[in-house]
Amino acid sequence: MSRSVHDLLAAARSRLDRPDPHRAAAMVERGAILVDTRPGWQREQEGELPGALVIERNHLEWRLDPSSDARIPEATDHDVTWIVFCSEGYSSSLAAASLQDIGLHNATDLDGGYQAWTKAFGPVRG
Repeated sequence: MSRSVHDLLAAARSRLDRPDPHRAAAMVERGAILVDTRPGWQREQEGELPGALVIERNHLEWRLDPSSDARIPEATDHDVTWIVFCSEGYSSSLAAASLQDIGLHNATDLDGGYQAWTKAFGPVRG
């Protein structure tokens, strides 16, 4: 039996505690790390969040898995709180679920993505 992308998204979100922009900002103040998964053209068009790590979606698991040879320095262990975001919060939900699948149990995504952040805090330019 096949599942639709909507089913996959619902399943991913059912296990994520997705913070809104205000709660995400508070989480970052306590040590969570924002990760922008949007492609370069989209960051160029929409803007960037200062302080967010940029790791495009196709590299995400390799960069954040602490056991990967391609990990970034911030990927110290499986307890890091990662808040990934895309433009509107759809692909980032799937990405956060994938991160949980590799043991990053504190991974989640920004509810509403970059668009929600700019609605909450105003336009942002890198």
